[in-house]
Amino acid sequence: MRIWSLHPGSLDRAGLVACWRETLLAQAVLVGATRGYRRHPQLERFRAELDPVEVIGAYLTGLADEADRRGYRFDRGRIVAPADPRPELAVTDGQLGHEWAHLGRKLEARSPDDARRWRASEPRPHPLFRVVPGGVADWERG
Repeated sequence: MRIWSLHPGSLDRAGLVACWRETLLAQAVLVGATRGYRRHPQLERFRAELDPVEVIGAYLTGLADEADRRGYRFDRGRIVAPADPRPELAVTDGQLGHEWAHLGRKLEARSPDDARRWRASEPRPHPLFRVVPGGVADWERG
């Protein structure tokens, strides 16, 4: 599961769709609708919030906004608690850089046009996150 801290506009089509699907799975975990992935480390940052379902709803809304911008149709009815994504969660610049490099490797392998766009841009956070100084997150694997 990869719930990117990066702005959804940075993702290629496959990455955006995969992030949507994986975040819907994370939402199902948070509302108790599935037994799988309950201990997934990326859920820690959502579980730490007062209302994790609302926060993941804001994350999903940010993904759906990007999908709309691209002319895709993501079913917003699947968001349990839709909310405007505004910078509520902290993400470290180290984590953002780690994810940016990871995305670059993925794009180089599967999407040369998107990789060229990636090389010409800078990492930006998903609208839900505000950037703070620090290293890679403890929940990050590898």
